[in-house]
Amino acid sequence: MKKMLLALGVMSLLIAFVVTGCHMGDKEKHKFTEDKNDTEDVIASDLSQVKIGVCIYRFSDNYMTLFRRELESYLLDQGFAKENIVILDSADSEIVQDRHVRSFVEEGVDALIINPVDPSDVKSITNMAVEADIPLVYINREPDADEEVRWEEGKWNVTYVGCDARQSGTIQGKIIADLGIENIDRNGDGVAQYIMVEGDPDNADTQFRTEYCIKALNDAGIESDCVFKAFADWDRTEAENVVTDALQKYPDAEVIFCNNDAMALGALSAVEKAGIRAGKEIKIVGVDALTDVLIAVLEGQMAGTVFNNYVQQAHSTADAVTAYLKNENNPHYIPCDYVAVTADNAQTILENLAH
Repeated sequence: MKKMLLALGVMSLLIAFVVTGCHMGDKEKHKFTEDKNDTEDVIASDLSQVKIGVCIYRFSDNYMTLFRRELESYLLDQGFAKENIVILDSADSEIVQDRHVRSFVEEGVDALIINPVDPSDVKSITNMAVEADIPLVYINREPDADEEVRWEEGKWNVTYVGCDARQSGTIQGKIIADLGIENIDRNGDGVAQYIMVEGDPDNADTQFRTEYCIKALNDAGIESDCVFKAFADWDRTEAENVVTDALQKYPDAEVIFCNNDAMALGALSAVEKAGIRAGKEIKIVGVDALTDVLIAVLEGQMAGTVFNNYVQQAHSTADAVTAYLKNENNPHYIPCDYVAVTADNAQTILENLAH
């Protein structure tokens, strides 16, 4: 651990106290004293020296762009220095991400924030952080249950910040169910024919959103039939291609479920190009509450979306890092709640995001 200077002014004299801790090999790590007399100015000074390494699975992801910008802004507001916050693009590659994490560890960063490329395979990342005694916060893409059990059993400084994807899927299904079958069923057969546009096949969010949106729809008493399902890797252009193909084969589809808003926007483009009236002849629902989707909801082109609160998640992530640096514990899962977005509240959320 690096030495930390606590300065207390006593009249015109300055008395310096140096607090030292144990070393992890030859590498020193920043820590915070638990001295109750520390002032806010001292804490702010220490934070400015702390080095944070951040890996985002893919910079081109719309939601993660909003998240990383908010994260950096909030870290700066808390007193971290811009030059000590390094955010890297893993380019949707596990190999690249592992290399970035290894470099951060070798450089002796004080904390890691990781948005994993493959949340089902993060054991090596966790091991690197734990062996180097570096606090680790995973974000947005949840590692599997077995991995989280390791954190708890090892009592490691590792946590996950994010929402439960099951909740987002459930909300999607309820948004469509609340429209009523009479407003969905164009062909009068009493069944909601739907297209499912999925994200990444190995991602838990994909699996849970896909499963739980249909479960909620069926639990509401609406029978459904999946006429087309395909992966679009969270990407708008790929989703447009997928839905274009789907509509050529099934032009009478009545609902399009999308695992995120980027893909929902791609679906909307495909629907418009097919000459189908979005919001009238086909209902589209996504997840994230991106600005363009909120506008589409207000204009009646989309049935709704699910607000994935990137501001709350970014702040919770930074707060978790700060807690670890102060030698405070975090729970191994720091949750947030999704919010249903329809025409009734889209304007309010849009205005809140603008501030």
